[in-house]
Amino acid sequence: MTMITATTMAVLLKPMITAHRLLLFQTQKHTSIIAKQQKQHGSLLVASSVRQSDNYCQNLVDEFDPNIPIEKALTPPSSWYTDPSFFDFELHRVFYKGWQAVGYTEQIKNPRDFFTGRLGNVEFLVCRDDDGKIHAFHNVCRHHASLVASGNGQKSCFVCPYHGWTYGLDGALLKATRITGIQNFDVNEFGLKPLNVATWGPFVLLNLDKEILPQQEADNTVGSEWLGSCSEYLAANGVDSSLSYLCRRVYDIECNWKVFCDNYLDGGYHVPYAHKGLASGLKLNSYSTKTYEKVSIQSCDGGSTESEDDIDRLGSKALYAFIYPNFMINRYGPWMDTNLVLPLGPRKCQVIFDYFIEAHLKGFWRWTREPDKLQG
Repeated sequence: MTMITATTMAVLLKPMITAHRLLLFQTQKHTSIIAKQQKQHGSLLVASSVRQSDNYCQNLVDEFDPNIPIEKALTPPSSWYTDPSFFDFELHRVFYKGWQAVGYTEQIKNPRDFFTGRLGNVEFLVCRDDDGKIHAFHNVCRHHASLVASGNGQKSCFVCPYHGWTYGLDGALLKATRITGIQNFDVNEFGLKPLNVATWGPFVLLNLDKEILPQQEADNTVGSEWLGSCSEYLAANGVDSSLSYLCRRVYDIECNWKVFCDNYLDGGYHVPYAHKGLASGLKLNSYSTKTYEKVSIQSCDGGSTESEDDIDRLGSKALYAFIYPNFMINRYGPWMDTNLVLPLGPRKCQVIFDYFIEAHLKGFWRWTREPDKLQG
């Protein structure tokens, strides 16, 4: 009987173990390849689905001819107002491109002031640092994507409520909790992601698509890029003037965001019926509309009214400016109010009303305490 020593057994088993490991490795490798191929295939399917959806939505747009004279024009198809894929198409093709009004310089008047908001699916944060410079960022912690700030107010830094990662007002990562000793971690690469920000008159604007510009350069170009040739016209008519901020009202409305804009742009068609109090203070037969490349201007002379408050409010002329795609400026006498329409879904939007008055009259704003009466 031959004795098999441990050494001999090891020699005999080695090829078997090696073969088993090779088979296991090949199986794992094959499984990995399959998983990779499935992942790639899944990505291709998603990309293909997105392209098909974009093509479908683009075809809907192409079928509508905006150059047809108004007397021959048709209303846009209902899918523009109800289709979830068209809503997503609009977010990426309209709201994530170009300058969008998101707030007011009054909200960040002092160092360390900040405000937050949401545009489509993008959470943002705007602040003013201790040197007076304005910054804007994606309001997302670089660690686990928690919001780093909410609402508005004053802060010396932004601390993530999840794990305590701390960011300066310039977006720099100041503290990464318990990260000391982690290799290949460069603190300079994990600051808040910046957004392009600019100001025009009392307005703060963001551009989600544009490369980050120096503040002065952004401020110098935003007027023409946002308003086109109407920049000087609006400034000359008191929009880019020194106005004092009064108050804000926010309403969630069960309609597509374009329904609100359509109502605003109907040239006073609904005013005699929906706003009889306002109609009494306007000469509706003087109503005129001028369209520019990025702005539509509606204007109307003031008329007789039974209310002294309406006379004070309207002045001699009212100007209504619609700025593509979702911002409205209403200037009348010493007053100004703005309407910002934020898309929340195919059939829901939020409308933010902000009210201003010329600085020397700020003490006389009793009517804004009941702003819902403005449209009566």
